[in-house]
Amino acid sequence: MTVALAVILAGVLHATWNAIAKGAADHAVSFAVIALTQTLLTLPVLPFTGLPDAGAWPWLTASIVVHVVYMGLLLKSYELGDFSQVYPLARGSAPLVVALVAATLFGERLSWPQFAGVAAVCGGLGVLAFAAGGRRDPRAIAAALLTGASIAAYTVLDGVGVREAGGALPYTTLLFAVQAPITVAIVAAMRGRRLVTALDRRQWLLGLGGGVFAMAGYGIVLWAQTRGTLASVAALRETGVISGAVIGAVFFSERLGARRVAAACVVAAGVVLITAH
Repeated sequence: MTVALAVILAGVLHATWNAIAKGAADHAVSFAVIALTQTLLTLPVLPFTGLPDAGAWPWLTASIVVHVVYMGLLLKSYELGDFSQVYPLARGSAPLVVALVAATLFGERLSWPQFAGVAAVCGGLGVLAFAAGGRRDPRAIAAALLTGASIAAYTVLDGVGVREAGGALPYTTLLFAVQAPITVAIVAAMRGRRLVTALDRRQWLLGLGGGVFAMAGYGIVLWAQTRGTLASVAALRETGVISGAVIGAVFFSERLGARRVAAACVVAAGVVLITAH
């Protein structure tokens, strides 16, 4: 139960930093500020955490590439769609893919209640996405689904890699120490001087906080993946979409509605099924 609660907290942290990025005047620059924070936090401590074991390096390298692609797809999703639609659709499409891949390639097996829980979480999150009010841009839906595919990809890669790393801390530190500067460099190439001027002081401070939330949240997930199945950890993490729905309603004035409340209850029931094993 400790692992489950930690992963649920990671989902809340993830929804929070995504809302910070979505609410900024320039989404790309906000992503860069978040990544800059991660760079400043990880590079100084990298000599003290040590490097992951050699068996983790192929998985880590592939994960860094996928994470960079993921950030680009997530950025495009937020440019095209509403937070309360894009966020749950991207996050909700990933756990079922992870469950299928983990069962097919790595022999992980879920009990029937756990499998039903994963399906309930995915279904509830899908309703949360399509019951949202606002824009219905097919490009936003496509970008969100591609984002979900990238989430599933790095979840599997990191789930295997962290188990080969000899510890979650060296793997997490090196992942952010390499991926975050790449993200900053890409946005700097895109925005130039606007990287410094596009956001006001408040948004810079929020971005710095978002970087801490992002790294802490994913560090928790990587730790949890050394103690639970990939599918159950992935599904539990996506319960942060409930927080995302509340954030969308409160801070972005996006309609919550009865169907979305019911969908959130389905997600909660799925969590109970996943953790009751």
